[in-house]
Amino acid sequence: MIRLIAAFLLLIPTLSHAAPVAYNLQADRSEVGFVYTLTGAQNRGSMPVRAADITIDIAQFANSSVDVTLDVRRAQTGLVFATQALKAASVLDAQSHPTIRFQSTAIRPNDPRNLSAGGKIDGNLTIRGITRPVTLNAAVFRQQGTVDGDLSQLSFRISGSVQRSAFGAAGYGDIVADEIQLDIAARVTATQ
Repeated sequence: MIRLIAAFLLLIPTLSHAAPVAYNLQADRSEVGFVYTLTGAQNRGSMPVRAADITIDIAQFANSSVDVTLDVRRAQTGLVFATQALKAASVLDAQSHPTIRFQSTAIRPNDPRNLSAGGKIDGNLTIRGITRPVTLNAAVFRQQGTVDGDLSQLSFRISGSVQRSAFGAAGYGDIVADEIQLDIAARVTATQ
């Protein structure tokens, strides 16, 4: 980890004139996970990414952006009945609202000279056609196996939580907790 941080600190002077770079999501190596509480027990689910538009400006993180669309119809909870309930009209209503979308509005690094120090991503989250502002925690790392200074393959760790009732997804509230934890591991590759 110290080597990784040192590598990023050494890169800062050479990246001061870098331009924003578009990245493609490595869907087979990424997971949009969520944790929900069903009758007091935590369970894990996942939802595949339908589309992703990711641009990272290493020199000026504030110029970076993320726009991700998830496929509600292909969501999985690990339990057949819970998956059906998740897609039901009273929760995510997959029939009428087949996607969830997150569009960043601001990216605020904890330390502009160190990607691994993490930061916040502010954005608009749309679930069931209802859009609300959210703030997520994020960190960016060089992918394991890449050489120092190679930023062509990056890994993200993103976390946060949402209250599902804020988006009208309040069904089964007597057995499923309102708060949903987000646990996202994403890997991207530079397009240039």
